[in-house]
Amino acid sequence: MISVEHTRKNNDVILVGIDLGTSRTAVMTNRGFKDIIHSVVGYPKDVIGLKLVGKSQVFGEEALRHHSALTLYHPLEDGVVREASKSDYNAAYELIKHVIEQARQGSGDEVCGVIGVPARASIINKELLVKLAQDLMSIAVVVSEPFMVAYFLDKLSNSIIVDIGAGTVDICGMKGTIPSPKDQVTLLKAGNYIDERFESVILQRYPEAQVTKNSLRIIKEQYGFVGTPPETVKVSMRVGGKPLELDITEELQLVCESIVPDIIEHLEAIIRGFDPEDQQQALLNIYLAGGGSKIKGIDSFIAGHLQEYGDVRVACVADPDYIGSAGALKMATEVPPELWNQVGFLS
Repeated sequence: MISVEHTRKNNDVILVGIDLGTSRTAVMTNRGFKDIIHSVVGYPKDVIGLKLVGKSQVFGEEALRHHSALTLYHPLEDGVVREASKSDYNAAYELIKHVIEQARQGSGDEVCGVIGVPARASIINKELLVKLAQDLMSIAVVVSEPFMVAYFLDKLSNSIIVDIGAGTVDICGMKGTIPSPKDQVTLLKAGNYIDERFESVILQRYPEAQVTKNSLRIIKEQYGFVGTPPETVKVSMRVGGKPLELDITEELQLVCESIVPDIIEHLEAIIRGFDPEDQQQALLNIYLAGGGSKIKGIDSFIAGHLQEYGDVRVACVADPDYIGSAGALKMATEVPPELWNQVGFLS
């Protein structure tokens, strides 16, 4: 393993920040590389599939594009490594390896990195992730995703981060120290939950509609909203094999708003956890991150549910796709590696 002293002094070390997500994984390096990949690995089902894709495994968008010819694995369930089977474990390893190889950009230099996972990911999952990373990086530390967002924003005191991802919603109260377990909560009703509800309500209204979770996810990401509809949402779907334009405004609003009550409930608990003299400042510094922060109107919708607590300001971060990995990279470049074990789970 590379030594801490070597890491500090050797400019040839590649520092990476990785935001490991159920749906997408973002990576940035100190050499200017940045990328987002769908967190999926595909293996050809047979010799025809192998001929079609021309390789034994494919990742991300390419895997989704050839889904009918592949066996797909989504190994990052709820933002942490699945342990359902050896195949899931191997897929997780190959996905992380692929991300790091892309970050290397052909270089043979040492790699050290900060990896983000959901706020309350179990110690077992963190140990498993570090075990995977040990073979791929010289030094790796696993930290809380909302902490990475707060670190990038320089909002480490009297602020609240709500990271709305595909597998989880992470809520974290920042009090000027490394967040303790009581200052963080992970909810499992997140983007994937919306997709499942969306499929259910569409099929209830249009039983012959031919939809997939992936097609509905794309619709949600383009048109999703809460509160007053910004526009009527009409999309073309195949019903009984025929294209038909459907008004899905009501259904989309229903499913997007379905995750908000749990967020409000746990936000209120996090707010009460601040010292009384700090609660008002925390209410003015609530930040929404993750793909779910792109849902139209969600900032004002959440703020409206917190009005009884006083003045409230809820803001969506400027770049939710990369802010987690950017915070991880910022920490990797600013915090000496010998202190990484104070902010996360170190290999």
